[in-house]
Amino acid sequence: MYNLGIYILSFFLKVIAPFNSKIKLGVDGRKQTFDILQKSIIKTDKTIWFHCSSLGEYEQGLPVFQKLRQEYSQHKIILSFFSPSGYEIRKNTQVADVVVYLPLDTKANAKQFIDLVHPEFTVFVKYDIWANLLLELKHQNRRAILISAVFRKTQIYFKGYGARQKSALFAFEHIFVQDDNSKISLKNINYNSVTVSGDTRYDRVSNQIEQNNTLDFISEFKTNSTCVVIGSSWEEDETILIPYINENASEHLKFIIAPHETNNNHINSIHSKLTTSTVLFSEKDNKKLNDYNVFIIDTIGLLSKIYSYADLAYVGGAMGKTGLHNILEPSTFGIPVIIGKNHKKFPEAFAMIKDAGVISIKNGKDLDKAFNTLINSNEERDLLGAKNLKFIKKNKGAVVQIMNYIRI
Repeated sequence: MYNLGIYILSFFLKVIAPFNSKIKLGVDGRKQTFDILQKSIIKTDKTIWFHCSSLGEYEQGLPVFQKLRQEYSQHKIILSFFSPSGYEIRKNTQVADVVVYLPLDTKANAKQFIDLVHPEFTVFVKYDIWANLLLELKHQNRRAILISAVFRKTQIYFKGYGARQKSALFAFEHIFVQDDNSKISLKNINYNSVTVSGDTRYDRVSNQIEQNNTLDFISEFKTNSTCVVIGSSWEEDETILIPYINENASEHLKFIIAPHETNNNHINSIHSKLTTSTVLFSEKDNKKLNDYNVFIIDTIGLLSKIYSYADLAYVGGAMGKTGLHNILEPSTFGIPVIIGKNHKKFPEAFAMIKDAGVISIKNGKDLDKAFNTLINSNEERDLLGAKNLKFIKKNKGAVVQIMNYIRI
């Protein structure tokens, strides 16, 4: 059934690719994977393979990748992505020598991929656990670990019909999980080589604050105002955010919107609903930016730096069902964070609502209350922001544990 599902997926992707530019990138990119590998790797190369589903998992694994790049400089690093949103943005990353799309997980593709890459060591990040690829690694006695994983008892690995996916987990010689519940879930299927190391994203975002986060155009826009940064928003988030922005944005209270989807239709939809003065990143040149109250970032790759200018942040994804985006990035800058209600699958959200400075809202009324409280009280912002920063610092250290294991 698993292999049949892969073939159905392949057919489905090819059929809809002409009508979906993102899927087309993936379909076309996968056609080049084996040619790229054949041209880039020879049999005598020592190799390490990193795999990430998408950009978020890449950022999560990056501190480990950087350490491996540094300590195993004689090895050729191969990085694979399943999603175009990861590959297209990080295909030129310096952390890897070769970056490719992961081929669809048929048995033939799995064998060809592993034969070409012949990794001495493999690191998968969080999930995207492809059974044929992992079982081929195990068949060839190649080492592999999974890092920053989160498991729930409702997942297929713990169901009677998920035998093949469950067997793939045993291809990992060790799994580093984010929480105790994940460890318990694995022990219930007799997988015992588990360490609760936490989330490598804490290490990742802690490094961000030490970088140069200066963006002159954001400084010009913000001036001396209070600034709310809305990161990775979706339509469900924007539905409750835009009325508040229209009513409250001013020269003293400014908003930066960095939506998750930056295609023209989505950007135009946001822009058309805003009744206050608004400027787009793509049109910022030769504009007097401090004259505007809203700044829409219709590009990617800037959000982590933009958060450094925020007095508070709203992080999208949890108002709908698309999944909560990264709340650790803004938190590391010592600011409060507001999120939606659907955060059950994100252990950091539960912990930070309870013990730090993250606020969960259910609707527009809750949003208005949270915004008004934080915007009007420097003391409350400082208090919650300090709690967030303290929480980030407390939970660092996953990378050290993982690297200590790899060095064995």
